[in-house]
Amino acid sequence: MQLRGTLILLGVLLLSATFSMMARAQGIFEKLVMPGPLIGAHADLEKTCKSCHEPFSQKSQTGLCVACHKPIAADRQATRNYHGRHPEALKSECKTCHTEHKGRTADIVQLNRETFNHGFTNFTLAGSHKRASCDGCHVKNTKYRETPGRCVDCHRASDPHKGRLGDKCDGCHSEEAWKRVKPFDHAKTRFALVGAHKEVACAKCHAGERYAGLATTCISCHALQDKHAGRNGSACESCHAPSKWANVSFDHNKATRFPLRGGHAKLACERCHTSDPRRDRLATTCVSCHRKNDPHKGQLGPACETCHKETGWRQAVAFDHDLTHFPLIGLHAAVPCEGCHRTQSYKDTSRACGSCHKDVHHAGRLGGNCAACHNPNGWARWRFDHDKQTHYPLTGAHRALQCHACHKAAQVAKVTAPTNCYACHGQDDVHDGAFGRACEKCHTTVSFRQGLGRQ
Repeated sequence: MQLRGTLILLGVLLLSATFSMMARAQGIFEKLVMPGPLIGAHADLEKTCKSCHEPFSQKSQTGLCVACHKPIAADRQATRNYHGRHPEALKSECKTCHTEHKGRTADIVQLNRETFNHGFTNFTLAGSHKRASCDGCHVKNTKYRETPGRCVDCHRASDPHKGRLGDKCDGCHSEEAWKRVKPFDHAKTRFALVGAHKEVACAKCHAGERYAGLATTCISCHALQDKHAGRNGSACESCHAPSKWANVSFDHNKATRFPLRGGHAKLACERCHTSDPRRDRLATTCVSCHRKNDPHKGQLGPACETCHKETGWRQAVAFDHDLTHFPLIGLHAAVPCEGCHRTQSYKDTSRACGSCHKDVHHAGRLGGNCAACHNPNGWARWRFDHDKQTHYPLTGAHRALQCHACHKAAQVAKVTAPTNCYACHGQDDVHDGAFGRACEKCHTTVSFRQGLGRQ
């Protein structure tokens, strides 16, 4: 067993030595057949030929190249830059253009600046760029593919706007000539040029080459022309048009909460909009303007439109008296206002009948509640049910009596007259009070002389 193990170990050592000798022999062989030294950038790869070459497989060489040059591989995959856009660069092997083993200082790029077609890059040369030198854009020690392609990257130093207009130079400038500015479409900004603004020179608004951050309100440019001195606010466009500053077009009916109708439509603006700087906050109640013309001295409240029209202050509308606490019915409906309202302070008028109708018939004996008997259809048309409306129903001979027979002027309680018999018939008591005052025990209301008979 020990001999067998020794033999196996010797076999392994022999194989290892054999492979090592073969590897050294291959390395020596590769160095012997190497066409020449690599360029300086690839010098460290001379010790490992397999980094660029796979034995007995020439086609795999391009794959090994792009495996190391990953940016080139990305360009080919995305079809960008020269190696991703040139058809020959996409289908050819790398060694077709870049041949190695020509020495440390050899140029394997083989770029001919005179014949190079820049159209296969991401930046086609047009206009003045065709005449520009390569070094004007491609800085020394910087890879060509890493050169930026924006205007501002090369022309930042010659930017008269100092970056205030951003970095999209091609919005105004062309490649033909930097100072040749193409027509700028102002409509693409937040302030389209319309009307008279089309004829204004750029410098009138953009003083000192300032373009970004400018205010777009009318007042920001036309403050000196504002004859209202700011009293009407800053929304100039609500009255003025860009076609001409003097052209005023303002629809008070649509633009405000107070449509101008009747007498208001002909008034000059200054009649309501005085020197108050808060013009846009004017009150819209009638009394805010017409307080001095109020003959009622404010006693009827601020709702002037309830009675008056906008066509004329003195033209009163048909007032619905039913909205008050005293609806006009019967003959009251035909009475002119002045018949009850002796002054223009309408609220000081009493609703009591006696305040307008002097009681010449009852002389106040029945109190002031005339409506208990009379109605507005006619003073002579009265109706009173003594049986239902009082505590003393009229029966017998009482029904034929006149009101004044019981309700006399001498009574203190004019309406609430006494209801016992003796109060009226005491002077007719032939018994001189001998039987008390309960006359109804013996007598009836049919006739005082007609007794009930003894019980």
